[in-house]
Amino acid sequence: MISSTPSEESPDPAELRGIFGQNLRRLTAGFPSVAGLCRDLGINRTQFNRYLSGESFPRPDVLHRICQFFDVDARVLLEPVEDLRPSSFDLLNHPALEGFFGNTPVTVPEEAFPSGFYRFVRRSFIDDDQFVLGLVRIFRSDGYTFLRGFEPREAMRHQGLSLRLADREFRGLVLRQEEGVMAIVAHRDAMSCSFNFLTPETSFQSNLWEGYATRTVREKVTGRRATRMVYEYLDGDTATVLRTARSSGLIRLDDVPPFHARLLRLDEPFR
Repeated sequence: MISSTPSEESPDPAELRGIFGQNLRRLTAGFPSVAGLCRDLGINRTQFNRYLSGESFPRPDVLHRICQFFDVDARVLLEPVEDLRPSSFDLLNHPALEGFFGNTPVTVPEEAFPSGFYRFVRRSFIDDDQFVLGLVRIFRSDGYTFLRGFEPREAMRHQGLSLRLADREFRGLVLRQEEGVMAIVAHRDAMSCSFNFLTPETSFQSNLWEGYATRTVREKVTGRRATRMVYEYLDGDTATVLRTARSSGLIRLDDVPPFHARLLRLDEPFR
């Protein structure tokens, strides 16, 4: 007669639920809001709390959703999460930054900052009487949100810099913030960088973001190191995209769209 008694080595279901709950608590430690995380995952909060406390396991489809979100595999049910860590890490998910970067700021919802082309305008860092009009594209890849654009020829020539396309190109990483988004932007080989912060302008139009740009130069360098900036989402308006691409460069105040100039608050000092 074959015994139906489980092997002594068989794991206890309650112990397995406890391992999963502990893993889930570690994975969610960097998220400021459990309610927000549940919305992102599409999981009922009460049920999610049962997972956290080790009271129950998720269904296979829910487990798949959790694994995809946290970039782990199904072993998260059985093994401590630290044993599932890969031998190498992408920068923002490195253990040294755990709880500070990771998935929370990297996940920028489309409704918060849509993909597509944006027209931007700001005062020139070099000449207070001129403004920079430019075009950037926001796109998403592999779970990240990126920015790409090209410095206007005039602005590069004005500074005595190379006009080669490769030298004019800049790219950046967009991260979510409490009141908007930030972007860390660099030219090739990080020869020069800037930090941008943008928050939605909701008083009149839903396609405008206002904020500021700062450049990474030493204090004694002439010109501005920080200035206000406006982004306008062009939302598939091909004609405006092409027109902006052709007219990008240094412009005078008279050429700045009136509402953009209003958001730049040119009569107020930047603080």
